[in-house]
Amino acid sequence: MVMESVAHHRRAVNGIRMHYAEAGAGPPVVLLHGFPETWYAWRHQIEALGKRYRLIMPDLRGYGATDKPPTGYDKRTMANDIRSLMASLGIERAAIVGHDRGARVGLRLAKDHSDVVARFAVLDNIPTRVLFGNMNATSAQAAWFFLFQGVRDLPEALIYGREELWLRHLLTGWAYNPETFTEADIATYVRAYAQPGGLRGAFEDYRAWREDVAQDQQDKDVKLHCPTMALWGSEFEAAKMVDMAEIWRGFAEDLTTAPIAFAGHLPQEEQPLAVNSALTEFLAPWRG
Repeated sequence: MVMESVAHHRRAVNGIRMHYAEAGAGPPVVLLHGFPETWYAWRHQIEALGKRYRLIMPDLRGYGATDKPPTGYDKRTMANDIRSLMASLGIERAAIVGHDRGARVGLRLAKDHSDVVARFAVLDNIPTRVLFGNMNATSAQAAWFFLFQGVRDLPEALIYGREELWLRHLLTGWAYNPETFTEADIATYVRAYAQPGGLRGAFEDYRAWREDVAQDQQDKDVKLHCPTMALWGSEFEAAKMVDMAEIWRGFAEDLTTAPIAFAGHLPQEEQPLAVNSALTEFLAPWRG
């Protein structure tokens, strides 16, 4: 990990101030983190990918050091945040890598602004309309946090002051190896979510699910034309309940799949060598 090579910036985009980290040089690759993370989720990818690519790693709306407004958490607005960030940096096209929530933003970006997405890698994500459209008692229990964090106000009241307990439960519970995260890693995420608005921002992202499903339904028959890779941790409970490859074949015309062994929901943090290898191979044709 070459953290000293990372530069941090803020830009005014789409009505908010967005924080992003930047490293490397070459064709642009935008990496969109998931929950419960920030840009820091990509720390293990910086050295491997930064040798070939200019890495742009934003904190999504509501997360990390980016603004946390009360509205705008539907994925179309969040995708417009990223489109505006790219435009402000003079980036006309980029490869997009999205994990979890970031994959939802990336998918909407690829559908709404297909001209700016050269390649799309999605990590450990069941698209929103598929998840809610097929929810039953078993899957609802596995996806309990979607429902809990979608409740207004109560999650913040219960978790405030207990951010470490909450995050430690999620991070260790979602990892195949519970020792994946160091105390320093956990402390980094605790600081992000314990700051004013840190919980609300993340939960508003989940509370936008009705808008997200409605947007996804509007263009459900439109497949992605860009090369797409679906990558997931083979040991994550939710991924075992579905056929991830089959799901993503319904979204992309040109699909590569890459299940990651001995990984849970956070494969880029838990098995970075395997993830970096898959991403390096997938991104190789992207030359800007």
